[in-house]
Formats: sequence, C-alpha cells, structure tokens
Amino acid sequence: MDFACGPADEEFRAVAREWLDGHLTGGFAAAAGRGGPGGEHEDPELRRAWERELGRGGWIGIGWDTAPGAYGNRTASLTQQVVWAEEYARVRAPGRCGHIGEKLLAPTLLAYGSEEQQDEFLPDIARGRVLWCQGYSEPGAGSDLAGVRTVAERDGDAYRISGQKIWTSLAHEADWCFVLARTGGAGARRHEGLSFLLVPMDQPGRVEVRPIRQLTGTAEFNEVFFDGARARAGHVVGGEGAGWRVATGLLGFERGVSTLAQQIGFAQELAAVVRDAVRGGAVRDPVLRDQLVTLWAELRVMRWNALRTLGGGDPGAPSVAKLLWGGWHRRLGELAVRVRGALGAAGPGDWSADAPYELDAVQRLFLFSRADTIYGGSDEIQRNIIAERVLGLPREARGPR
Repeated sequence: MDFACGPADEEFRAVAREWLDGHLTGGFAAAAGRGGPGGEHEDPELRRAWERELGRGGWIGIGWDTAPGAYGNRTASLTQQVVWAEEYARVRAPGRCGHIGEKLLAPTLLAYGSEEQQDEFLPDIARGRVLWCQGYSEPGAGSDLAGVRTVAERDGDAYRISGQKIWTSLAHEADWCFVLARTGGAGARRHEGLSFLLVPMDQPGRVEVRPIRQLTGTAEFNEVFFDGARARAGHVVGGEGAGWRVATGLLGFERGVSTLAQQIGFAQELAAVVRDAVRGGAVRDPVLRDQLVTLWAELRVMRWNALRTLGGGDPGAPSVAKLLWGGWHRRLGELAVRVRGALGAAGPGDWSADAPYELDAVQRLFLFSRADTIYGGSDEIQRNIIAERVLGLPREARGPR
C-alpha cells in the first residue's frame, strides 16, 4: 500500500495545523508536552478540558469506520490519520486522556457492538465527555486473558460482577470500564464462557479503585475491585459468551496509527538524548555513539514496519509492533541515563520532606520504560501469540491451574 501523501492529504495537514495552532493556546499551551506515558498524573483537569476541546473540533474518532459526522467526528483516510498524528506530535499537544475509549472501545463497538450500544456510547467518546479504562489483567493471570476469574452472574436485567482487575490504567479517572468476565459455568473451557461487559465506575461500595505506586512515585495504574458491581444486560458487547472473540479483536485495534504517533514522540526523546550526549561530551565514546546510531536506525525500521502493516490483514503485526517498541523504548531509557553518567543519579532539586521523590525527565524515562515490556501484553505473551497463532508452532506446555 502506498502511504505517500497526496494533495488531499496536504490540504488536510493545513487544516489540522491551523486548528492546532489556533486552539493550543493559553492553559492548553502550558500543558504542551505533558501527560504522556509516565506523566498521566500531570494536569489531569486541564487535559480533560483539552479532550473536550478536541471533541468540539471533531478531532476524536477520525479513524472510525463511520459515515462522515455520524457521531460528531470527522473522518479521514489512513494517510490523513498519519498526518494528524504527525501534526499533533509536532506541536507537542497534551497527552490524551481519552485514548482508551477512542482507540480501543470505539472500534470494538463498531465491529462487534449493537446499533443501540454504538448510539449510546460513541457520541460521548467523540465529544471527549466520557473516559474509559480497560479491565483485562488480573492477579495470577496478568496478560493471560484466558485465565480471567472475575465472575459476572445474571440477575434479572443486569449482571452482578465480582472479582479483581490489576494494572488498570487511569481507572481512578475513568467514568466507565470495559470488563472481561466469566459468565459460563465452572466447567467452561478457558477460552469459553467469557463475556465483554460495559461497567459504570461510579458505584460506591461496589467498585473500589486502589492506586499502585510505581518506581516513578506516581500511580497511573490501579487495582480495581468489583463487589457485586452492576452492568446492564444490554451492555454485553457481542452477546453472552462472545468475550474471547471481542476481547482479542480489541487487541488488534490497540496498535496502528497510534503507533506512528508514539514513534514521533520517541524521536523527540531520542533527539534530547543526543543533545545531552553532545553537550556533556559522552558522544566521544565510540561505543555509546554506536548505540545512539543503532537506536536511530531501529526507530526508522519501526516506522516503515508500522506503515507497511497499517492497512491490516497481518495477524502477527500487533504483537511484532509491541515487541519492537517496548524493547526499543526500554533501551532508550537505559542509554539516556548512561549518557548522563554519575549525574544521572542526581535529582533536579534538593531533597525535602515536601518533595522527597522528585525526578527529571531522563530519570522518569528510565524508570517508567522498565514497564514497557510488561504492560499492554508482556513480551512473553507476544512471543507466544506469534509462535502459536501466526507460525503455527505447538502450544507452550502449561501446568495445571
């Protein structure tokens, strides 16, 4: 597929650039470059207001497969989606807080949801009014979705959900959670008897969110406890028992154009590390210099691979992409600290009782990127997916559960 930008794409770029330059002003401009991975705690209210601003402009959901303006969103070709991602990264616009609803849930509802579910939930996502989180991983199961033990029992026109989810990004801010739960009986096989439910988070006494404090000192991830939480029967996506199909289908939407936008941010981080190396003289070390060049070359390869697979149809592409960028970003964090030398251990300010855990950008990059090969599906799980579902290799031996 040819992803060269044509005249229509450049016109789209001009529109996107004009809108961003005209709206990323005032307080929004002050939040530029803030709120990305590892910084989701930064300016949450301002970034939520920015989400609504994007919604008013029609810039949420431009990649949805809908009729133009169906939910208040613009529509755009693949190349135009790439253009928008590039322009968004160019101005270092605030990190998105609604990306889980826009990039994961919305395409899933369009692919598997009922018309009623689409009409109920998509307009609020497109307007930036409602935030979502993802209830997949569990203690003892992690990235193994077939090991889910959270239970949803039918109770009249609703389901009662009991169980625990972990590593739930932004659950402390989310209005809703899409939850993978077991609705089949105890005898159902691992991949069977699962359902995909849409659950409101505002259920005092039934939904409890406990932040998980990380190496960075912040808490973007959470534990979520469901104790009889209710979900309407009409909020089961794809029907009862279709959870495995819906949940794994969602994972295919997790990579794509957003990967290209992510890589633009990676390029900016790499450029900052190169500047540090030049300024501090570390670039004179031939080994370190070779590592910088290698990271630059690998980033270019990731970009072309993302463009190559953007049209879909490659079942292994999402897992390959996750393996590539997770390991790359972790190596960048390690190299960023190595470039600093002994200064990499020094904080940006003096220790005090009020600020005992202050980190600079390089230290946050190093610490948070340790998780890149774990969250979103660990490297081990991605390799299993590629081996078993793409290459057709024998399944990994698993002990009794």
